[in-house]
Amino acid sequence: MEAYDENNIFARILRGELPCHQVWEDDAVLAFMDIAPMSPGHLLVLPKAASRNLLDADDTVLAALIARVRMIAAAAKEALGADGITIQQFNEAPAGQSVFHLHFHVLPRWVGEPLKPEAGETENPDVLAEQAAKIRRAIEA
Repeated sequence: MEAYDENNIFARILRGELPCHQVWEDDAVLAFMDIAPMSPGHLLVLPKAASRNLLDADDTVLAALIARVRMIAAAAKEALGADGITIQQFNEAPAGQSVFHLHFHVLPRWVGEPLKPEAGETENPDVLAEQAAKIRRAIEA
């Protein structure tokens, strides 16, 4: 497996070098809105620990991460009135991974609404901020 790249976009977001529409942060995890969402409310949830993907992650990192993924997914479903949630996670380029920092996609879903293509159109920042605020309120409730 290739080495972890300290300059990947998620590492830069974690270091505060790039902005994001944050939904959740604690000592282990950061969750924020995907700027090119495949569905309204598309979130990314990642550990703060450096890990290329699931295959090289420490078990304690994974335990904390998946607990947060579940919490955030439930809040997104409630906050946005989604009918369901798709959780995606990719490991290495042939499997679809394009950013090599472990992360989960949380995709709110509605009956009859297909997902948009990955890396599609960039969403209006005001829309992302509004969705992030709704999900944060649901987490805090």
